[in-house]
Amino acid sequence: MSEEKGATKADLERVDAIIADCQGEKWALIPALHEIQRSLGYIPVEAIPSIASSLGLFPSQVQGVISFYTQFYTAPKGKNIVRVCRGTACHVRGGKTILKLVKQQLGIDEGETTPDFEYTLETVACIGVCALAPNLVINRNTYGQMNPKKVAQLFGRKNKA
Repeated sequence: MSEEKGATKADLERVDAIIADCQGEKWALIPALHEIQRSLGYIPVEAIPSIASSLGLFPSQVQGVISFYTQFYTAPKGKNIVRVCRGTACHVRGGKTILKLVKQQLGIDEGETTPDFEYTLETVACIGVCALAPNLVINRNTYGQMNPKKVAQLFGRKNKA
């Protein structure tokens, strides 16, 4: 299960190094957040005050941007992001069962990350390939017409560890 851990001193020092180049530049918030997340894998909550101070913003402004854009997150994610579609076509064609099976295979619930940081499980309103329903995406790869056998093939090795 995912547990939020505080940022390490090294993580916070890395954040400081990233934002050092954009002192007082409010426009640099989003590029800085992207660079922090690329570097650390997430944006430490503990770093928000120093990010805000460095750029001349309020911490609430930085947090507002982080929470507005879904590509930013404040907890470490798994190496592989699994997104299961909850759209109408997927729902009608068994998407709820697919989600249940993925949860069982990975041993986590929606929004959680496996303890080894291999997988993070998310659900999305629609992936946009309704003709392939039910479907899921792992990182940038879409897997359509999912069924219990395909779920086991994708994630079965996880239970053999």
